[in-house]
Amino acid sequence: QLYREARECLTLLSQRLGSQKFFFGDSPASLDAFVFSRLAPLLKARLPNGKLQQHLKSLQNLCNYCTSILSLYFPWDGGDPPSSAPRAAGADGSEAEEDPHKRRNQLLSVLVGLVAMLGYAFLSGIVSIQRGSAGPPGHQPMALEEEEEEE
Repeated sequence: QLYREARECLTLLSQRLGSQKFFFGDSPASLDAFVFSRLAPLLKARLPNGKLQQHLKSLQNLCNYCTSILSLYFPWDGGDPPSSAPRAAGADGSEAEEDPHKRRNQLLSVLVGLVAMLGYAFLSGIVSIQRGSAGPPGHQPMALEEEEEEE
């Protein structure tokens, strides 16, 4: 029943679109963004059960609609992304060109974090440094409570 309703919805969308470029004429509206966000993955993704995908592919105007929006707003979809988009690190070392000081910055951020944590530990009293006394060898310094008890 779910497939039947989805097929009916696609058919109704196809009828509503007709031969127009967008649902409300020649310029896109929020409905176009919403419909495209649902149709494009259905059209492009590999699905385990392709019944609905096959029905969408049979509705040529919806396929043309998706293709038109993809080529208009996502021209790099079929090939390389635009130069302003972040690139993945390639085998040719293109990552080094993007940020030559990346490794140094990572190391510095780790060191700053470590210093901050140690500073907090010392200031809050979690960690303290006790100096040994210059007393005779083998003599352990007394804790504050032991000194108070002796008096």
